[in-house]
Amino acid sequence: MANADTILIVGAGPAGLEAARTVAELGKRALLVEAKTELGGTPYASYATLTPDLKDTEESMRHMLEAVRKNPAVDVRLDTRVVKSEGTSGSFHVSLSHDGTEVAEDVGAIVVATGFQHFDPGRETQMYGYYEYDDVITLVDAEKMFKEGKVVRPSTKEPPEKVAFIQCVGSRDRQIGNKYCSKVCCGIASKQSIEIKRMLPNAKVFIFYIDMRMYGFWEDQIYWKAQEEYKVNYVRGIVTEVIKKGDKLLVKGEDTTMGRPMEVLMDLVILSVGMEASKGTIEMSRVLQIPREEHGFLQIVGGPLDTVSTPVAGIFVAGAAAGPKDIEDSVSMGAAAAAKAVGVLNRSALHV
Repeated sequence: MANADTILIVGAGPAGLEAARTVAELGKRALLVEAKTELGGTPYASYATLTPDLKDTEESMRHMLEAVRKNPAVDVRLDTRVVKSEGTSGSFHVSLSHDGTEVAEDVGAIVVATGFQHFDPGRETQMYGYYEYDDVITLVDAEKMFKEGKVVRPSTKEPPEKVAFIQCVGSRDRQIGNKYCSKVCCGIASKQSIEIKRMLPNAKVFIFYIDMRMYGFWEDQIYWKAQEEYKVNYVRGIVTEVIKKGDKLLVKGEDTTMGRPMEVLMDLVILSVGMEASKGTIEMSRVLQIPREEHGFLQIVGGPLDTVSTPVAGIFVAGAAAGPKDIEDSVSMGAAAAAKAVGVLNRSALHV
């Protein structure tokens, strides 16, 4: 059984891994709980390469995984869920469920790093035909192809000659309730466009966007690189419909720069799906009694000056459980949440 000198970390993606490593480096014990059967979270499971440097995900994250696996101060529990929690800051009593068996643990503080889930494009009135047409796929589907080292049309298994990305699918959409930008989709689409051009130099790649949003160095690292080195076509416009026309996909909408209707034939359409609160995040909100903010993610109390403290004393949040984040933000939040959690243990020890 762990004790009150231990910090529970829920979720083993980049934020949770960094939190666990930081806790151990600061001389405390980390109890790292992951609902899935492997470490790494959504980036490790879903992405062949990382944005913005296009480096292999498994290679890039190997050091993070080894820093946790080989550290005796980190107790890893896979295929395990937090199902109950009682107590207060400095003395939480939690129940962990694994294979139907519950185990009680005592911990001093908690870091929630349960990540996000990708938006299901079938919810958006089917206007993009994701469940109707084989050649309409998502960013995640494209990454699976990259892992296999090829890009093909699912319907024919042949390389596409024309590829279209449609941005903001499930983001910035008040009709479905997602009134926020998912932050990374523009960057990921640009990264993927480069990868497609590397594999298929003769393919024509188009990115249809409402506003192209690049943060920090991504502007230079991938946006201009995609345009100038790889000749990716960025089209400011709104896509209203994707329909089948022969063996092609007809993308219909409006070119908002030119102010005119637009109809173009494509071989492959990739939907840039946004982020939503994961099932694990919603579950931890219930179990740990952490309020969710208006967009569905876990609430923080410090605004921009404290991005990791929740309204529940002794419980902190890291990464996309608090809203759309890139990996850089997630890792930074993991370290910050861990440091604050260790501070809780230190203050508790002073009052014993």
